Amino acid sequence: MTSTSPVVQLDSLAAVPCPCGQARRAFAQQPGAVASVHLVEICAAAKVHYHRKTTEIYVVLEGEGEIELDGHRYPVRPLSAVYIAPGVRHRAIGDLRMINIPVPAFDAADEYVDI
Repeated sequence: MTSTSPVVQLDSLAAVPCPCGQARRAFAQQPGAVASVHLVEICAAAKVHYHRKTTEIYVVLEGEGEIELDGHRYPVRPLSAVYIAPGVRHRAIGDLRMINIPVPAFDAADEYVDI
């Protein structure tokens, strides 16, 4: 299956590097997609980043850690949901596996990493 199929097995997609670690992205290339879905494995070196146009919703599947939003840290555990508005600098901290739902669909041109 490809990421343009209406049904995707997330764990079968190729992982790609992202500021948080590794992401398996579905539906980002779907014509007219209003959202995409990513299975994300957080790494210890997750980088603070933001999006100018994209809202993200994180749902923690496994692990415990923190989400940093504009410098404030919040504890998260399985089934924690996090709403990240455009412009909010953010990163995940800890050994986490999560679903990320970007709205609109992921666009690499709208990802800015703080140095």
